[in-house]
Amino acid sequence: MKNKKNIYFLSDAHLGAPSNLPSIEREKLLVKWLYEIANDAAEIYFLGDIFDFWFEYKRVVPRGFTRFLGTVALLSDKGIPIHFFTGNHDLWIDDYLPKETGVIVHRNPIKILIKDKKFFIAHGDGLGNFDKNYKLLKKVFLCKPCIWFFKRLHPNFAICLAHKWSTSSRQKHKLPKQPDYENEWLVKFAQETLQTEHFDFFIFGHRHIPFQFQLNSKSKITNLGDWLINFSYAVFDGNDLHLKKFKIE
Repeated sequence: MKNKKNIYFLSDAHLGAPSNLPSIEREKLLVKWLYEIANDAAEIYFLGDIFDFWFEYKRVVPRGFTRFLGTVALLSDKGIPIHFFTGNHDLWIDDYLPKETGVIVHRNPIKILIKDKKFFIAHGDGLGNFDKNYKLLKKVFLCKPCIWFFKRLHPNFAICLAHKWSTSSRQKHKLPKQPDYENEWLVKFAQETLQTEHFDFFIFGHRHIPFQFQLNSKSKITNLGDWLINFSYAVFDGNDLHLKKFKIE
């Protein structure tokens, strides 16, 4: 492990969207990326919405994703810590994913010190006071009676319904290609946080817009973009955080 110095961050692959064939092609690219970084990856962070929908019944898991899950399990077995944040599309991770693949599940933002640099890491949904409607919806999604009821639906119907909801939501909330930094609410959240606590790096997913923005002389925010259009990710080399795009041949 002594030569493994880089830490990688990726989010919003939305595997399963918009349909099976294009999802499999993106999944193959994601697996190729994982194999390429495996030689120098000290840790890997998936910051949510890796799946367009994920729900674990007691004896049923969503169909597909075998290439990705198998690769994650293989790298985890080789000793690479892989962190998996729940996003707004894959909130319902239970014990299957961590037991089968070895990922470390995070359901809330984390604050962590890496190589003397302080990180704030989160998927990015529902932070601060800027997404109040979603916060209410998230409470409904995580409500135990609601989850109990959803589990009583036949998986064929329930998963189909969830994918239709996901597609409709994505089409309704189309994002700009370039961020408006003055009005970008994740930037505002980071700026407000810095008033009481210092962080060198804020790293988020959720917004699907790959960008880096210097908050002040010592703090930077990075949004990881997505693997639907941008195929972007970030790498921390022990000193700085770099936003990159995977080269597709």
